[in-house]
Amino acid sequence: MRTLIVLRHAKAAQVPGLADRERPLTDRGERDAKRVGEEISAMGLEPDVVLCSPAVRTRRTAELAFPEVEISYERDIYEAYPEELLELVRRTDPGLGTVVLCGHNPGVHELALSLAGGDYVFRPGAFAVVGVESSWEELWPGQGRLVTRWDPKEP
Repeated sequence: MRTLIVLRHAKAAQVPGLADRERPLTDRGERDAKRVGEEISAMGLEPDVVLCSPAVRTRRTAELAFPEVEISYERDIYEAYPEELLELVRRTDPGLGTVVLCGHNPGVHELALSLAGGDYVFRPGAFAVVGVESSWEELWPGQGRLVTRWDPKEP
């Protein structure tokens, strides 16, 4: 079985005049990003790669959460629709067992819901762990199983 961890970047600052792609994490976002890595590690999950949007807030989230994991910056993740994100996952190396996709709403939330269903919000720093029995290449909506999810604002 494969595991896809769908992660929304942690809380980002709203800075007047700063381009959206350049928005940094807030102090809370920095703390939450570190907690993401701690939570995923506590679940016994060890990502093989992080597919990450090149925006500052996603890069920083990935770097803090997964300091020892290869990060592949994929420009197509920024502003992507769930179908585009799924296509990116389908192109993942078939030998990888655990993949993190770090991106933006609404795309990442809609991807998680399309793969594994559920009814939950996807606040900044939240992630869903989706179990996948097919190969990455053969992954389609409805073929995942929601293993767990985590939200930094929930106990």
